[in-house]
Amino acid sequence: MNEIHLKKVAERHEPKRHKLRNALLAFVFGGLLAVIGQFAANFLVEQFQMKADESVTVVVLAVILITALCTGLGIYDNLAQWVGAGLFIPISGFANSLASEALESKSEGLIMGIGSNMFKLAGSVLTYGIVAAIVFSAIRYGVSLL
Repeated sequence: MNEIHLKKVAERHEPKRHKLRNALLAFVFGGLLAVIGQFAANFLVEQFQMKADESVTVVVLAVILITALCTGLGIYDNLAQWVGAGLFIPISGFANSLASEALESKSEGLIMGIGSNMFKLAGSVLTYGIVAAIVFSAIRYGVSLL
């Protein structure tokens, strides 16, 4: 079987991607996650008289904790398969990548396994996040100087 024929056969049997449905699910569930986070922050401000910035910090920590627990229990991956990119907001996606790497490498020990492998995937996230922050800051302050 030649390579061209093999590619045609593979394309015929590839499952159809529902791009519009996936985009809508990601939009709805990503937005829903943001709305829940905002309601939680507002609840903390109103019920516990927290400052707004303190309540946001608590909500971010709660999202990280919930994501790590859901990753450890296998819930996060199943939800992400159904919801798609809606769950991969930076905080929960980062927590998922750290928790999943930690689970994968736990058999190698605390230092050489979890400690050294946990940031392999997260390192690129940190690098691109820092570079993006610098670029966007330069754009923002460059634009405001005009």
